[in-house]
Amino acid sequence: MSRIGIKPVAVPQNVKVSLVKDIVEIEGPKGKLQFPLYARIKVNVEDNQVKVSRVGNTKHERALHGLTRAMIANMITGVSDGFAKGLEMIGVGYRGQLSGNKLVLQLGFSHPVEYIVPEGITLEMPKPTQIVVKGIDRQKVGQAAANIRAFLPPEPYKGKGIRYVGEAVRKKAGKAMAK
Repeated sequence: MSRIGIKPVAVPQNVKVSLVKDIVEIEGPKGKLQFPLYARIKVNVEDNQVKVSRVGNTKHERALHGLTRAMIANMITGVSDGFAKGLEMIGVGYRGQLSGNKLVLQLGFSHPVEYIVPEGITLEMPKPTQIVVKGIDRQKVGQAAANIRAFLPPEPYKGKGIRYVGEAVRKKAGKAMAK
């Protein structure tokens, strides 16, 4: 039995869950999300709880059971609270600024790096070296943060680059001086 799939998902008062054919629609104060259901996965909404079950017991169905429950739980969290991912730039002269729906980064290259913010994602910059990626879709927030980090991942010798807040970068020892 799926340990994750059998747990019911609690639905807050300000969130509405509905089933339309084979699509789960979740609407809350921050927005609306949809998730298509697989044919052999069943979802029941009762008593402010969402319960996910499966028809058979094949390996594929067991995998989809836990996945569907996790997706629904993430969607409920997203429309009620939202998701955020923090990034920080470490390095002399590294900074960024927002201009409209574009993030312009100075990362030590000969040109500024521009990133167009995808729909459903908002960026905040509390400091010129910090970026906060926010949104209601957990996958989109993580992908946008990963795309920004990919412009200059942290290098292993000095640790310079763009990293997630709290990320530990393993540093390598430099070249030893020969005498």
